[in-house]
Amino acid sequence: MITTDSLKRVEILSDLTNDQLARVAAICQEKTCEKDDIIVKELEPSDEIYIIHTGTAQVSIAETSVTAETLAASGPTALISLGQGQIFGEMALIDMGPRSATVRITSPKADLYVIRRDDFVELCETDTDIGYKVMRNLAADLSFKLRHRNLSWK
Repeated sequence: MITTDSLKRVEILSDLTNDQLARVAAICQEKTCEKDDIIVKELEPSDEIYIIHTGTAQVSIAETSVTAETLAASGPTALISLGQGQIFGEMALIDMGPRSATVRITSPKADLYVIRRDDFVELCETDTDIGYKVMRNLAADLSFKLRHRNLSWK
């Protein structure tokens, strides 16, 4: 069962009241996964955000080597490991573009909360305070990730 206490630990939901968290919990669906399950795959369409309730996952991107004669994949590059209270797929809330990475479960079992974009948008249209707070926190989170990634390339 999805509780407001479990959602309080999610950074993008941190400013919400208990009543607002209950409304978010009402649109979450639970999903149980096993080790090595791929939850999202790079370049596939996106329309859901995931919250890790228990377990761990690894985010990776495909490494490609491009020459004039060939385009060869050299395997995935792990970017980060995620755990309880962390999210992935959050860009789906913004643009529904293709997934930017692949996410695979790394623990023996993981319980995820799934929020469909359409359900979230509908909730935000009925309670703009939820939408404002979550989008503000989401912008800060994406900004941090972008800066971290840019700094690691230097």
